[in-house]
Amino acid sequence: MHELVKDYYGRQLQSSADLKTSACCDITTVPEWLKPLLGRIHPEVLSRYYGCGLIAPAKLEGCRILDLGCGSGRDVYALAQLVGPRGEVVGLDMTDEQLAVARRHQAWHAEQFGHDNVRFVHGYMELLDELDLEPGSFDVIVSNCVLNLSPDKDAVLRGVHRLLKEGGELYFSDVYADRRVPEAVRQDPVLYGECLGGALYWNDFLGIARKAGFNDPRLVEDRPLTITDNELAARTGSIGFYSATYRLFRLDALENDCEDYGQAVIYRGSIPNHPQRFVLDKHHDIETGRIFPVCGNTWRMLHDTRFADHFDFIGDFSRHYGLFEGCGGGLPFDQDSPGSGAAPCC
Repeated sequence: MHELVKDYYGRQLQSSADLKTSACCDITTVPEWLKPLLGRIHPEVLSRYYGCGLIAPAKLEGCRILDLGCGSGRDVYALAQLVGPRGEVVGLDMTDEQLAVARRHQAWHAEQFGHDNVRFVHGYMELLDELDLEPGSFDVIVSNCVLNLSPDKDAVLRGVHRLLKEGGELYFSDVYADRRVPEAVRQDPVLYGECLGGALYWNDFLGIARKAGFNDPRLVEDRPLTITDNELAARTGSIGFYSATYRLFRLDALENDCEDYGQAVIYRGSIPNHPQRFVLDKHHDIETGRIFPVCGNTWRMLHDTRFADHFDFIGDFSRHYGLFEGCGGGLPFDQDSPGSGAAPCC
């Protein structure tokens, strides 16, 4: 599959207009506060990028970030503006043609930003332990519609866990299926290149994440995908596909389930570009100044990470009240249009 992906993204596609679906390319998902960053990126880098939205969590100044499957470097150069001169962004890709585009404009971007804080590495995300990347050295690892292209997703997540600092996070967007994708779809070269053939069944993904050491994966946002190419839609049959963003924290103390310790947090409104509220995930939209009850895992995701200075914390782990009310299983994605409502969770 590596050779298939290299050929598709390195030689067959010449611009994002050549994609046959929108699964890996949807500029409408970029938040307004991030869009100005794209205006400072070289046009060739933008045109040769095939990711979905822009993957950038909050509070990145001074962070060290790794971008898996960086392609032509669009997200690397966007993140470079957010981490600033004290931070660093490393882009990893296996496609020589894409890396050539990214590197060709590195000096141009350094002049634009006033600092050169990026580097690009050729390699495979399944083999992170074989690269010159120090374990426990990254604050954040991002990936933009690339994990589905990997033939060994378990190895990717194990490698990511190894590279993250304690309290660091994997923040990534990808394509998921509502069932296990059949062999005929997985082996279809176009469907695979379009990010559909390699899509994980969402429940299998949760199991792989926990096995790699990421307890309590958090869904940030999602949307159903429509395959507008009739021929490709016929090949996928009745499978439902979703674009979804997850965040996975490397926190050894996280529990398997959301447990209630009677805790709460208060957001101070001090994270740049987020003065009114902080959205941790799909079920934690924390309004500034308001006491917000949380489970023990959520408390740790805020208290034991780079977000700690922006919250006041109420309670501890001295008394347990059972499972946090409202948590449960089932398909986590919205099957209707955005804004139709969300199931309660901790």
